[in-house]
Amino acid sequence: MLPEFDLLMPETLPEALEMLVEAAPDVAPLAGGTNLIVDLRGGDPKLSKSLHRPGVLVDVASLDELRPIRRENGHVVVGGGVTIAELLEAPLIAEYAPPLKQAAAVFANPLVRNRATVGGNLADGSPAADTAPPLLVLGAEVELASREGTRHVGLDEFFVHVRQTVRRPDELLTAIRWPAPASGSVGAFRKLALRKADAISVVSAAVMVEPGEDGRCEQVRIALGAVAPTPIRAGEAEEALRGEALTPETIAQAARLAAESIRPIDDIRGSADYRRRVVEVLVRRLLSESANQRVSE
Repeated sequence: MLPEFDLLMPETLPEALEMLVEAAPDVAPLAGGTNLIVDLRGGDPKLSKSLHRPGVLVDVASLDELRPIRRENGHVVVGGGVTIAELLEAPLIAEYAPPLKQAAAVFANPLVRNRATVGGNLADGSPAADTAPPLLVLGAEVELASREGTRHVGLDEFFVHVRQTVRRPDELLTAIRWPAPASGSVGAFRKLALRKADAISVVSAAVMVEPGEDGRCEQVRIALGAVAPTPIRAGEAEEALRGEALTPETIAQAARLAAESIRPIDDIRGSADYRRRVVEVLVRRLLSESANQRVSE
């Protein structure tokens, strides 16, 4: 049974921002609702501090300002209200963000993909958010708008703790943007879950490799989900590959460093030791696939 709450229906983005500031802090934006409605049905928030139970919801699902997917000044821009299903169909995502498209393809199930938004998936702050690792390796930032103005925050600084972000109650995540990857860049995403569909990640991983003119790694990003209080970058593993060729030896070293960088827990989906082993395997496979893709090109 849902608790009582007020539902506000703005017609424009400025109107929505005004509603957020007037109702803050006991307010939340509502788009797809695939996380928020579950929280509202989730029992006593005193027994689970991670539940979001605001007294006022601002419905932003119909705002056209949150729906673009476009190129702008060398960047790809995705509105916060774009659904996961729309990511799958967008040519720009297929061309400039293969890891994000791969994550969208294994996101929950078709019914949820039609409702869930990329902005909502990030703003919820789950360590297992499927869109977070691919967007981290793309070097994405989020746009946070309020009545006072707009600020941009790198995604690697956006997450604070389990289901906590830097977004203020009076702010709305209006867009995500990242630089269009350099020519020749390759990337991929994989997740391990307890079943193939409609399951939370036990571990997820994404990589993005930008080669230099000599074929060595000029830029490498490795991101991991469900292995720490927030989605994370594997900085030591990235540094170990920078300036190096992707060989079996360098890949194995990077995979080991990635596994050493995580802070997993034991839960009903898997043990901490299991997650460490899986991270090493996934990172090694993704980097090997990237190396093979470079050779085939």
